[in-house]
Amino acid sequence: MSGLSPLASLLQQLPSMNPHLHLTILFLSLTTGGLCILGLQAEATRSDKLSLPGFENLTAGYNKFLRPNFGGDPVQIALNLDIASISSISESNMDYTATIYLRQRWTDPRLLFEGSKSFTLDARLVEFLWVPDTYIVESKTSFLHEVTVGNRLIRLFSNGTVLYALRITTTVACNMDLSKYPMDTQTCRLQLESWGYDGRDVEFRWLRGNDSVRGLENLRLAQYTIQRYFTLVTQSQQETGNYTRLVLQFELRRNGLYFILETYVPSAFLVVLSWVSFWISLDSVPARTCIGVTTVLSMTTLMIGSRSPLPNTNCFIKAIDVYLGICFSFVFGALLEYAVAHYSSVQQMVAKDRATAKEVEEVNITDIINSSLSTLKRKISFASIEMPGDNVDYSGLTMKARDKVSFVFREKMGRMVRYFTIQNPSNVDRYSKLLFPLMFMLTNVFYWAHYMYF
Repeated sequence: MSGLSPLASLLQQLPSMNPHLHLTILFLSLTTGGLCILGLQAEATRSDKLSLPGFENLTAGYNKFLRPNFGGDPVQIALNLDIASISSISESNMDYTATIYLRQRWTDPRLLFEGSKSFTLDARLVEFLWVPDTYIVESKTSFLHEVTVGNRLIRLFSNGTVLYALRITTTVACNMDLSKYPMDTQTCRLQLESWGYDGRDVEFRWLRGNDSVRGLENLRLAQYTIQRYFTLVTQSQQETGNYTRLVLQFELRRNGLYFILETYVPSAFLVVLSWVSFWISLDSVPARTCIGVTTVLSMTTLMIGSRSPLPNTNCFIKAIDVYLGICFSFVFGALLEYAVAHYSSVQQMVAKDRATAKEVEEVNITDIINSSLSTLKRKISFASIEMPGDNVDYSGLTMKARDKVSFVFREKMGRMVRYFTIQNPSNVDRYSKLLFPLMFMLTNVFYWAHYMYF
């Protein structure tokens, strides 16, 4: 009896016990057995989570919280990228959105196995392995695609190499210089770096240099053309240490044909249209005024429309703003030209009327004076009094100094007014027909030479 367990001894004594006590002991025994079974199942589940199912011999003692070569040499992680698409490039937000396939390779000596085969594992087994904490520098928003399952891949090689691939869509900041918009070239970057492991623990490198990036040469963008791209490996110095940073830098050249047809050509046509008024008579006030006001309002509408796609970048003086400002100046100048010519014509007509009235008045006064003098001479001749002739000696007359200064000042001002007064208003239109097109052509030459080649 000494070899029996307490539970077995108690079961042997059941027949001699009270029936109620018998039922109580039987219930306790069943409950204790159920708890033991649940404990064994929980222990089995816990042991499964500590190892890779099917690879228990490889992951015995494996700790996913410690990097490979922990305490030793840094882990060498090789990266390569496939750029699937660049869906949008925003000048107002100064960023771009791209979908990329990110592939990372490193060697983990703890995962060595015999043979030459490689095994592709379910992506959910990533939770059992150590993976690098790579992040995208200057990323605003990013997400991992989850349809139909998480777009991740894990592949193990016999030499301990691990391939970890992800499909990511990210929006990355890109500082843009819009001073030459829409003839600009923007330089954007995609930078990858470890979040927590510095250079003593993890070192990044490109798998095949510039050939590590694929897909950019095949992209077709709405407004841009990718001119060139290259890869760099730099060091990022931060307060927590020095980190290895991989940089993909690419240049985007904007396609300007759309803007030439949408903005530049219409604005140039409006300038040419404003010159039509030079061939219309100065007397046709409604026609010339209508052309001038219409072209000015059309240029204003065109300037407002060119700014609407970039509402947050109006603080920049862009190349297109400069050109529209030039065209607006020429259109407004044509309207002012007519105002000057018409004003000069009116002033000339008023001056002619004044001159005619003055001549008539002087003739009348001269006739009256001559008749009066002749009558007076006849009356005095009877008394033998001789009247002096027209030759009168004024040498004895003098003029005050203040009167002399006033007379000289009026004379000078009269000369200046006559110098700046347009004697023939029709010459304004004649000269404008030549000067306006010539100045506009020279301005275009300097404008396009500056923004295209400098």
